[in-house]
Amino acid sequence: MSSNPSPRQRALRLRVRIATVVAALLVAACSSPEVRDETAGWSAQKIYTDAREEMRSGSWERAIKLLEALESKYPFGRFAQQAQLDIAYSYWKNNDLASAVAACDRFIKLYPNHEHLDYVLYLRGLIYFNEDLGFMGKFTRQDQTERDNRGARESFDTFKNLVTRFPDSKYSEDARLRLRYLVNALAQYEIHVARYYMRRGAFVAAANRAQFLIQNYPNTPANEEALFVMFKAYEAMGMNDLRDSAKRVLDLNFPNSEIVRNNGPKNTEPWWKLW
Repeated sequence: MSSNPSPRQRALRLRVRIATVVAALLVAACSSPEVRDETAGWSAQKIYTDAREEMRSGSWERAIKLLEALESKYPFGRFAQQAQLDIAYSYWKNNDLASAVAACDRFIKLYPNHEHLDYVLYLRGLIYFNEDLGFMGKFTRQDQTERDNRGARESFDTFKNLVTRFPDSKYSEDARLRLRYLVNALAQYEIHVARYYMRRGAFVAAANRAQFLIQNYPNTPANEEALFVMFKAYEAMGMNDLRDSAKRVLDLNFPNSEIVRNNGPKNTEPWWKLW
């Protein structure tokens, strides 16, 4: 008599084994330790005090966790607004720039008339300012026509908003200094792009870019080369009236122009390598 199990018996045994494994997994899951909420039972002041201590010691990830717990547990308490200010700063110091900007934007939207709004605008501008510098420092060999200068533009717009709305803020003087740097940097970026178009014979694009620079960033050092680019681009296209007009403005504003004397900028070392 054969001892081999029938197909029905084999299927039954397989089902029993599967049920046993599933039951074992369920028991293991139920017996595993739960994630402990260390802030359970803490007051808002206790959580905030500990978060500030972590910030002072530079433990940014730990500070962020505590501040997030504070926002979750006490969203309408007296520490909630300050926690939102601190979490934006902590994200920034922890190099989570996207979350830092998002936290700033959320605060600006929720509290458009807050007494510390000038600080939030300053922080937002600073985040983008340092992001742009970090990018340029990392990719000094990259053709700057290929890089996105959104960080510099966002920083410029935010600092401009700050000094316009809060001219007497303690953050405005530093913002003005950074604005002066940014306006020159953005102008130099535009002239670099104009050079790029000139080298490739895209004279219309070069002239338009130079004109954009002069209209949007007047009184910057890059204006001299922008006028020269317009002069040479119009000359290359045979547009003599526009060429002569650009040359007259160039001679009037830069009578001793070395760019004209040398028939181009003597030093075309990329501007972003200055630091």
